[in-house]
Amino acid sequence: MKREYSQIAEGIVRVECGLYRPGLVACYLLRSGDQLAFIDTGTAHTVPTLLHLLQSLGCRPEQVDYVIPTHVHLDHAGGVGDLMRACPGAKLVVHPKGAPHLIDPQRLEAGAKTVYGEEAFLRDFGALQPVPADRVIAAEDGQTLRLGDRVLRIFHTPGHANHHICIFDEQTAGLFSGDSLGVSYKVLAGARGPWLFAPTTPVAFDPEAWERTIDRLMALEPETLYLTHYGPFAPSPASIQGLRLSIRAFAEIALAEEKLPVQGRRARLEAAVATYLLGLAEAQGCSLSESHIRDWLAVDILLNAQGLEVWLARRAKRAGQSPSAGAPPQPVESP
Repeated sequence: MKREYSQIAEGIVRVECGLYRPGLVACYLLRSGDQLAFIDTGTAHTVPTLLHLLQSLGCRPEQVDYVIPTHVHLDHAGGVGDLMRACPGAKLVVHPKGAPHLIDPQRLEAGAKTVYGEEAFLRDFGALQPVPADRVIAAEDGQTLRLGDRVLRIFHTPGHANHHICIFDEQTAGLFSGDSLGVSYKVLAGARGPWLFAPTTPVAFDPEAWERTIDRLMALEPETLYLTHYGPFAPSPASIQGLRLSIRAFAEIALAEEKLPVQGRRARLEAAVATYLLGLAEAQGCSLSESHIRDWLAVDILLNAQGLEVWLARRAKRAGQSPSAGAPPQPVESP
């Protein structure tokens, strides 16, 4: 698979992470003078690409000051341990709720294996390496980091995950949004332009908190979103409203299931999520065939359905209902 780097703004390089297919997962290198930071890392298999990028820029791993995963889902943070080992001067900046899972990733790894199976986990993500606790900064909400002349502001952004952070780069008025401001695959852009939708990946979907997060982030008036899925995105009122509507639609899809038997729930959720996303692609004028769109969205359809299923199980538990024999496993913040 071809790996690529692309400078997308002053001192910002987008890196193709190589998970599943090009154009699916990106991470970013920030540079200010001789100081460097990575935002998200891709998987353990991405780390050699990140180190090669440093070499190609005439930089050394010792110049990396920060490694900043937006959250601990493995497409964003699977390579953290390996990258921290290769960059001896770096500090890991992470949400306080995510820090324990990167200091000791055993539960995180076990949860991922529950979702994917051990063979697929190792093939696609690689083994997770621990990070020494004394190299970890549990980022406070509103905390500021300096990277040379750059000022980076950290925000706690629940909704997709309760350990999610976003990073605002004051120099470019750009927001590294992880999954908090949605997914937009370039290949699915249509005649009406690119579009955003919410990833409801297990296990902490919270639609009300997510909409509050959107309000807070858009109050920053970001000029560019640096999406993990995928690349720079110029937000518009219409695209952000589309993101909000997708959150509400997925919640409605799940809530409709509360009136139905648990048996067959996963299949029904997958079908409903697929129908909704195919409808969005058609509304945007995407010219790809339905089969091609389904192929591109296959992972999202599966994981969104899983996340909604877990959300329903959590709602039932809070309501004091007995767990159903058909309830899905609930991994610890797996991707």
